[in-house]
Amino acid sequence: MLKLWDKKFTRAQLQAYTSTMETLAGLRPFTYDQGRIRGMQGIDVWTGSGLRFTLWPDSALDLGPAWFKDKPIAWQHPGLGQPANFEPSGLGWLRTFGGGLLTSCGLIHIGAPDDFQGQSYGLHGRIAHIPAENIRLWQRWQDEDYILAVEGEIRQSVLFGENLLLKRRVETALGSRSITVKDMVINESSRSTPHSLLYHCNFGFPVLGPESRLILDAERVEPRTPIAAAGIADHNRFDEPQLNYEEQVFFHYPVIEPDGYAQAVLFNPELNFGVRLRWLADTMPVLTEWKMIGTGEYVCGLEPATHAMATWADLEKQGLPRRLAPREEIRYELTLSVIENI
Repeated sequence: MLKLWDKKFTRAQLQAYTSTMETLAGLRPFTYDQGRIRGMQGIDVWTGSGLRFTLWPDSALDLGPAWFKDKPIAWQHPGLGQPANFEPSGLGWLRTFGGGLLTSCGLIHIGAPDDFQGQSYGLHGRIAHIPAENIRLWQRWQDEDYILAVEGEIRQSVLFGENLLLKRRVETALGSRSITVKDMVINESSRSTPHSLLYHCNFGFPVLGPESRLILDAERVEPRTPIAAAGIADHNRFDEPQLNYEEQVFFHYPVIEPDGYAQAVLFNPELNFGVRLRWLADTMPVLTEWKMIGTGEYVCGLEPATHAMATWADLEKQGLPRRLAPREEIRYELTLSVIENI
């Protein structure tokens, strides 16, 4: 039985009470009609539990703004821009980064800009600025569950280089407080290709607040910079917004459960409100924590990834990033859930 508003319903009851299921839950495509994102596509999703969010098909079918019972979940930034305005070199990625619940990074490079063996790699790669195609929307009963799903394909390719296809499915359901992203990356070129992927999940106020805590069972935590090393004792604690705060980044190596998954929780006890990430850690064994509690730039990024960010030269010494053989496939999965109590 489905649970809505603390009451249980059968499929037959809900079909009897409603003329259309969109009264309770649904998917609605739309087009932005103003400003720098005029012409971009969006898909609004609502589940009837109080969870609603927007998908951005023109940005790799990433997850944009999200709310639960009108409380914001995702951190947002006004910099969101169209793929046509993407600046792939150096830190240009930041000029069209709009935050949102999940921004994909990769599919070749993640992390800071770098140059290696004649190749130049901009911040966090290109995939977040490639529009999806073959988009399909599903709203249908599956036994006693009413499923909401969006599927699409995003291709990162260049002549004489990579030809990587990302097949993505984002799904939730009537009454659900969770969103699941299921990805498959396929190397469709005739050559071995390096591959990296990072899920840049961005959480702001009120999920993030002075009393919020990061709860994560990890085998070890490593700071990225001397500034982070100085703050490692408080890496899981936050504070009031601070002027001139310098970001701190930590690499967590979580305990992997027997089923191959790991999880992390960001929770604000003052509001009994937070989020849980649960992801397939067999293919994403590292969680990057981006702690940025600056005034007006108050955000915590929790970012499952194929590896910790480093220079290409250092990655090569570790046998990274992973290389996909021709026609090789790799699977990823992430579920984001709203929680009101721990």
